[in-house]
Amino acid sequence: MSGNTTGVLFRVTTWGESHGPALGAVIDGCPPLIELTETDIQGELERRKPGQAKASSPRKEGDRVEILAGVFEGKTTGTPISLVIWNRDVRSGDYEALRNVFRPGHGDYTYAQKYGIRDHRGGGRASGRETAARVAAGAVARKVLAREGIMVTAYTLALGNVKAEAGSRAAAGQNRFNCPDPAGAVKMAAALKEAQKAGDTLGGIVEIIGQGCPAGLGAPVFDKLDADLARALMGIGTVKGVEIGAGFAAAGMTGSQSNDPLLPAGFAANNAGGILAGIASGQELVIRAACKPIPSLAREQDTVDTNGKPVKLAIGGRHDVSVIPRILPVCEAMVCLILVDHLLRQRAIAGFSAG
Repeated sequence: MSGNTTGVLFRVTTWGESHGPALGAVIDGCPPLIELTETDIQGELERRKPGQAKASSPRKEGDRVEILAGVFEGKTTGTPISLVIWNRDVRSGDYEALRNVFRPGHGDYTYAQKYGIRDHRGGGRASGRETAARVAAGAVARKVLAREGIMVTAYTLALGNVKAEAGSRAAAGQNRFNCPDPAGAVKMAAALKEAQKAGDTLGGIVEIIGQGCPAGLGAPVFDKLDADLARALMGIGTVKGVEIGAGFAAAGMTGSQSNDPLLPAGFAANNAGGILAGIASGQELVIRAACKPIPSLAREQDTVDTNGKPVKLAIGGRHDVSVIPRILPVCEAMVCLILVDHLLRQRAIAGFSAG
């Protein structure tokens, strides 16, 4: 299967399935002498793992990561880093009734059309569980970025029809949604509870902020920083839309409203979201990702089996009511992977130019 690797200089390949023995990632191109332990990675995995709230999947995975290669005496060696996360709480029998049924909203039908075979046990590679490997790799990228003073943080702006009002980023850490609006977080919790009671699910909007990103990252035309960020986030199964800065709102602005004035002290606005002509401006990166509702519903849906016959389907098993808040560290990880790759590419250009 192609499409399992991302990056140019900082290359990451993920592997494994939801109900296989394990998942993992191989990172090639990480600079040497970066301090790295399993604890550094584990902290990010703890934010993503299931079973942490009533509206979360009750699947109990410890998601303990093991570093198999690429680290010696607590520092990266410059050689490929191999990470593994063992699946411990697998219940494949929950999916036996789905062996010959296509679940609406999932990749069952399209995987079967493409490969002529599919893993019905939770979706295989199409499962949201695959993102554990991305988060692990993103934690390594985060260590490299931290050395350069670059920080990436995701916030919940909306969950279902509940939207965050004015708030502060400092307040976000005080609720499980990492929502800057404390009152909004309370409403989000209530909305999740109602959706769960109705056997339904909810989507939401995540905002990712990149601080400390130096000007110059990115490249013209095909390797624009915003294009690569959008591609990385759209590569997450639940994400159906990405916008940078003012995003779709820019379409309703005039040029004089959209442009970010340049003053001696710097930019006077940031409608561009920190990226101009595909290259970082040195301002804060502002990215938003729209996440669809989880397609596994307890309520009945219409679908067909592998013979094309109509089926009424209500999905059992263990599933989240919303990808939020577990998707936040996944979004952060993908942004970290793109930024560290472009950082290394820019260093290569600067080094060559200086020579």
